[in-house]
Amino acid sequence: MPSLLKLFRKDPVKAQAAALYRAMLERAREPSLYGDEGAPDTVDGRFDLIVLHASLIMRHLRGEGEEGQRLAQALFARMFDDMDAALREMGIGDLSVGKKIKAMAEAFYGRAAAYDTALKAGDAAALKDALWRNLFDSAPERESAASRLADYAMAADARLAGTPMDAFQAARLPVLQGAR
Repeated sequence: MPSLLKLFRKDPVKAQAAALYRAMLERAREPSLYGDEGAPDTVDGRFDLIVLHASLIMRHLRGEGEEGQRLAQALFARMFDDMDAALREMGIGDLSVGKKIKAMAEAFYGRAAAYDTALKAGDAAALKDALWRNLFDSAPERESAASRLADYAMAADARLAGTPMDAFQAARLPVLQGAR
């Protein structure tokens, strides 16, 4: 009988990931991060800022042992469940959704690896270059916007470094608020 009850219990890690995802999305959608001095306000631009914020959060969760790694994985799953639903809402056919999600996951992993490498090294120029390449196709007129986003990400990463695990679990990420 106890195993039957487990079927109806809400998974606390999934619930934490859902709340953390909502908090992350709120910050990734902050209007000040878009426009002439930020990311393009397009589907691709929004995807890239979601990826940036998710990679910043997951980077720190991975350092929190098994508990943090479980939450990072649940956050990743929640993010891609949401992207799947968004694609379907946009009218993408069932046969194409899987291919698009696979491409988005590959883009996520590539971007997250580039951001993580730059952040580990404390290399703002490398982070700027990765953001410039990913968000702006290295357009010369957008280099300053990439620099501003790199500065934002470096500051957010430094703030996240001091965030305790229970804050991630409770989706309390004031460290991202006002980081721009």
